[in-house]
Amino acid sequence: MKSEASHLLCALSDLHGASGREHLVRRVVCEHLNAKPVTDRLGSVIFDIPGNRQMPRIMLTAHMDEVGFVVQSVTREGYLRFVTVGAWWNHTLPGQRVRILTAGDEEISGVIAAKPVHLLNSDERNTVLPVERMVIDIGAASEADVKRQFGVAPGDTIVPDTRCIVLGDSDRLLGKAFDNRAGLAAMIQATQALADTPHPNTVVTVGTVQEEVGVRGATTAVTLAQPDAAIVLEGPPADDFCGSADDDRQAALGKGVQIRLMDNSTILNRAFSAYAIRTAEELDIPYQVAVRRTGGTDARAIHMHAAGVPSIVLGVPARYIHTQNSIVDINDYLATVRLTVALLQRLDEQTTAGFTAYL
Repeated sequence: MKSEASHLLCALSDLHGASGREHLVRRVVCEHLNAKPVTDRLGSVIFDIPGNRQMPRIMLTAHMDEVGFVVQSVTREGYLRFVTVGAWWNHTLPGQRVRILTAGDEEISGVIAAKPVHLLNSDERNTVLPVERMVIDIGAASEADVKRQFGVAPGDTIVPDTRCIVLGDSDRLLGKAFDNRAGLAAMIQATQALADTPHPNTVVTVGTVQEEVGVRGATTAVTLAQPDAAIVLEGPPADDFCGSADDDRQAALGKGVQIRLMDNSTILNRAFSAYAIRTAEELDIPYQVAVRRTGGTDARAIHMHAAGVPSIVLGVPARYIHTQNSIVDINDYLATVRLTVALLQRLDEQTTAGFTAYL
């Protein structure tokens, strides 16, 4: 199970899928799920997985896109100016290799230019360079060379040139885009598990687009999914990095699936969250609870759809998300899959209705 999970996580991590160009990720999702999908008009992919009952409809969802960049323009010297897609800390960018995906799906390598330290004055050494002053060097000699030889044009998307690896003999993986390829892999494997187990509902598995730029895909996909409840799978930030205070750590590697109760955009359904916690405790699935001051997920759009959708967010914590390299623990991932499958096997019409029994 660990080997299969690691292989899927790395395969998804390596894919090019910046917001707006998720088609390569969508293709892999469709290859793994033995069901006929439909798409909405933004490109989110939706699968109905029948169970023993038509109702309730449980939306199981994860976003397919990752933070990245888009080519904005080409200088006369052949450098690429770019804009960010999703949130980045500029300090992490100079000197990093990138992959540009052309309109013809060719991948072109490049590097975000970094001025040599020998040429920096004292002020420059202590200043974070704005993206507007950064360029990508792909080895072109001129603006015409960029188009003629490399086929790169404004609008092409860019992701870090990072390859997923296993760290030594550990259960930890190092790769890019675990926000949200970790949640996406869990979505795939949880859906696959339903083929061998009964479930008293219809599961609607959804891979959404453009989460990193404002949960846009979830906003449209939920209209087609028409869920009675939703489980959002994510790759949230782990805060057990070096220098963090122990009492601030609500997501640590190796401590289990994260059950999020609240963030800056959503207060999750308390009854549903409590049910998830009870299920984890009953099955001895390690978990950790989080209340976040910042951040958001696709639950922001889903929980406010129509008359409201009771929602929870389950996550595989990842260190250093929204950078070129992040780390996840396969045991947290497996705990997330186990809890997700257990919930899908239990969410019948009566249980789901109880989440919104306010009177």
